[in-house]
Amino acid sequence: MRFIKHNHMLRSLFLLLALLLSLGASMLGFAQTKKELEKKKDQLRKDIEITNKILEETRKNKSVSLNQLVALNKKIGMRQELISTITRESLILQYQVDQTNASIATLEQEMKELKEEYAKMIYFAYKNQSAYQRLMFIFASSDFNQAYKRLRYMQQYSDYRKQQKANIEKTQLELTKQREELISQKQAKMDLLMNLEGEKKQLTVEKTEQVEVVNTLQQKEQQLKAQLREKQRAEEKLNKAIEDIIRKEIDDARKKAEKEGRPVAKTGGFALTPEAQKLSDGFASNMGKLPWPVEQGVITETFGVHPHPVLKGIETNNNGIDIGTKTGANARAIFDGEVSGVIVIPGSGKAVLVRHGEYLSVYSNLDDVFVKSGQKVSTKQSLGSIRNNEEDSKTEMNLQIWKGTIKMNPEIWLYRVNK
Repeated sequence: MRFIKHNHMLRSLFLLLALLLSLGASMLGFAQTKKELEKKKDQLRKDIEITNKILEETRKNKSVSLNQLVALNKKIGMRQELISTITRESLILQYQVDQTNASIATLEQEMKELKEEYAKMIYFAYKNQSAYQRLMFIFASSDFNQAYKRLRYMQQYSDYRKQQKANIEKTQLELTKQREELISQKQAKMDLLMNLEGEKKQLTVEKTEQVEVVNTLQQKEQQLKAQLREKQRAEEKLNKAIEDIIRKEIDDARKKAEKEGRPVAKTGGFALTPEAQKLSDGFASNMGKLPWPVEQGVITETFGVHPHPVLKGIETNNNGIDIGTKTGANARAIFDGEVSGVIVIPGSGKAVLVRHGEYLSVYSNLDDVFVKSGQKVSTKQSLGSIRNNEEDSKTEMNLQIWKGTIKMNPEIWLYRVNK
């Protein structure tokens, strides 16, 4: 009968151990997710801080500008994403609180059962504490084998009592640890909720400003349309200049390959030397890891077609991404390569085209350029200073990435965190 109880307690201990291991694994998974959310939250706050600096510069201009609205829209989007991130983190914390509460309840039940069983053992030991009674229990055996088994039982029972006491102490320590963890989790959740409320209030303020800026800009419809036409003309000139350079480079590479007896690309792409192929492969393998073309900045307009932020029914097309940054910032190379050309667009600054094998990166809206055609450049090397538009206090560059004659989305190539 007592061996049955012994086995029952062992099973209980194994179940408790399994519960703690399962809880630990679950917490580890959530801890990783929580760490990722915290990293994302920190990055969003940094991006919001950079956007605030850009907004402060645009507000120096007494006249409300489109760039002010673009920066404000960007900040509102990041603020909403930050609120969503904090909400998810709060849900994870609540789950951890619930799990810790469940763990405490299980441990308390196990503690109760352990203490009850231990009390019975102490009572049994008290009733049979006489050495004479223990000897009589052994000598009353029918044979030597039974006497040996009874002696072994008494030894095992004594060891089990010691183990039971150790289990109680261990469970008590775990309970104390879980209760402390629960207090910490609840405090963290309270802090998070307070932070969430602050972000929501700030979002309301920003949306109010957004409405005011949109209303003001809508009264400048003709001026905005004129600015858009001017921008589109500059983009067309830049795009044509880029395509001309790429076609010439492809043609020159083909002629050189034919002269050297190397294979020529059938698709009309670059005929690469072994060195250029190595560089191209290196660029391709770094998708999502390339450094930003500025030390600090935020993407103010993404790749592709977008509705105009003010003019209804009008769409704009971006061959790359626009990156807002601080006044006086420089554009820098995102990878090793060779300058294929420096383009000058009257009234819209300059652009530098860097070739990385069959890939090309284009840095436009520059003021001064620090490199020249044919020059080798290294990753993060400064290429030129970014142009500042005094009319709307905007410091913004455009980054494009091409694979041969195909335009690609630069955002997926850049590392998420500015470096």
